[in-house]
Amino acid sequence: MVTSGTMALKEESREQKRGRGAETEPVWTYRGYRLRPSEFTTAMVHLFRAEITRANVWRQRLDATTNWAVVTTGATITFAFSQSLGHHSVIILNTLLVTLFLFIEARRYRYYELWSYRVRLMETDFFGAMLVPPFRPAPDWAESLAENLLHPDFPISMWEAFGRRYRRNYMWIYLVLGLAWLAKVLLHPTVATSWSELIARGAIGGLPGWLVLTVGVIFNGLLMLIGLLTVGLQHATGEVLPRYALVPLPDGLGNGAAPQHRPSGRWDAQLRPSRRRRQFLAFIVTDRAQAIADRILHDMRRGVTALAGTGMYTGQAHAVLMCALTVTEVPQLKALVGDEDPHAFVIVSPVQEVLGQGFLPLQAVEGVEG
Repeated sequence: MVTSGTMALKEESREQKRGRGAETEPVWTYRGYRLRPSEFTTAMVHLFRAEITRANVWRQRLDATTNWAVVTTGATITFAFSQSLGHHSVIILNTLLVTLFLFIEARRYRYYELWSYRVRLMETDFFGAMLVPPFRPAPDWAESLAENLLHPDFPISMWEAFGRRYRRNYMWIYLVLGLAWLAKVLLHPTVATSWSELIARGAIGGLPGWLVLTVGVIFNGLLMLIGLLTVGLQHATGEVLPRYALVPLPDGLGNGAAPQHRPSGRWDAQLRPSRRRRQFLAFIVTDRAQAIADRILHDMRRGVTALAGTGMYTGQAHAVLMCALTVTEVPQLKALVGDEDPHAFVIVSPVQEVLGQGFLPLQAVEGVEG
């Protein structure tokens, strides 16, 4: 009993030492400043809270434009059905005003999705990775988050934002406006008794009624077409969207139950917003190839390949270093080469795809294609 107790105490002491060692291990350095894991976690928590606040502010701005559209629609319909002042043209003017609100809301929705994209990256690969085995994030999550912080880019297009906000809110507002216009020309001041009378009442100044009706049908038809064509666009990260295909289970397994959700395609692309990082290929013509290669290997932790080259103008031999890297590593590479060889010649070119260690694994590509 004494021996087992002593062994337990020693084991606990070793665990505490390992914990203290992990606590003091730096994960980030800058000009002599060493960031410990606990400080890194604290910084990530504050960043998460800041992005949540940003997303909430822009979400409230979305509600504001919707409220403007609803209030102006209600006021317009009340004015239009007034016996002394009302005219159906105010409904058409309000339709144009609501379209302006829809455009403004779509633009705000894109900003909301920008902050929401960062929040989702931290939720799935920082906080989520703490809870689910193997307890580590995807290899590219930090690079994706850093790229979005350094080079902000809207995760969704204007078409997707416009179509989704139209389907969620504005489709019903346009429907109410259309019915109100039809009721106005049909019922006021008296009930129209023929189709020709109905068309004549739709005239606005010198514009004939048939032209007003035709333009209205085409306008609302285009809006509805945009809403239908953008249904399949699901690049938004702040919405609860279907991420999995419905696949029925084989006979005997489902027992007549509803189809089960199964991931289609790559698993990691279903768990979080997956965007291909911009990748580059750098060629460095230098006479200090070894010093630059050592810096790339140790400071950037990137692989580098040396090629033999000859300057055709001078006839002198030069080493050519080839290195694949991502968009956030380009400034570091330029600074590194400038420190070691100010006379080096550097070419940085975008590439379509980089496969291998540190980038997209070849096995994952084969699995997707198969």
